[in-house]
Amino acid sequence: MAKTQYTLPRILWLDIARSLAVLGMVIYHFTFDLAMFGFIAPYVPVSGFWAVFARAVAGSFLLLAGFSLVLMHGQRIAWPRFWRRLAIVVGAALLITLTTWVVMPTQFIFFGILHSIALCSLLGLAFLRLPWAVTLLVAVVFLVVPQVYRDVAFNTPVLLWVGLAPDFPPTMDYEPVFPWFGAFLLGVVFARVMLARGALPQVVPSALLSRLTWPGRHSLVIYLVHQPVLIGLFNLYVWFR
Repeated sequence: MAKTQYTLPRILWLDIARSLAVLGMVIYHFTFDLAMFGFIAPYVPVSGFWAVFARAVAGSFLLLAGFSLVLMHGQRIAWPRFWRRLAIVVGAALLITLTTWVVMPTQFIFFGILHSIALCSLLGLAFLRLPWAVTLLVAVVFLVVPQVYRDVAFNTPVLLWVGLAPDFPPTMDYEPVFPWFGAFLLGVVFARVMLARGALPQVVPSALLSRLTWPGRHSLVIYLVHQPVLIGLFNLYVWFR
């Protein structure tokens, strides 16, 4: 595969997919905030459709992160670019942890979506050169194991990031390695297969599609600011109504 296929600066449809994931995230958090401010029942965003929706959104972010890892590095890892991006994600994850620890110390985010993407990106490097079938098998293992095996030994705080504890920890966002590394590896598999077959979709740019990619190109910034903005708007509504 030609090296230029791994070094495209932006891929339109991938940014659109990220934009849809961002939209899903904002919609879910808006629903969560409705419950937090008492406009809907507190169980609504954590059960039924909305619980599945939240997992689908988280899974889409991790799948796209795995896909992007292959496109970014391919057969040769661009170490400076990788470490720079990893440092940004880790820094943002630590900011989320610190902020939530100050605001909600009993439910602070210690291993949310950004923490998961950072660790999965590091672990994912080991799969860039493996046969895609092996990666698919490992992905299935990570997805299936939490459904059939959990142990109280993983309830200890230093192992909660693994995701095999029988109880869900008290945190506002939780995407542990099991099963979410499986979703990340599925993204790696899809990218490897599509590139090997020369089947990477091409989308003809247009003014409308280019505008739709804006959220996907700024997904990290939107992730960091959208909840403070939503909560601020809810507080204003409650204050003035």
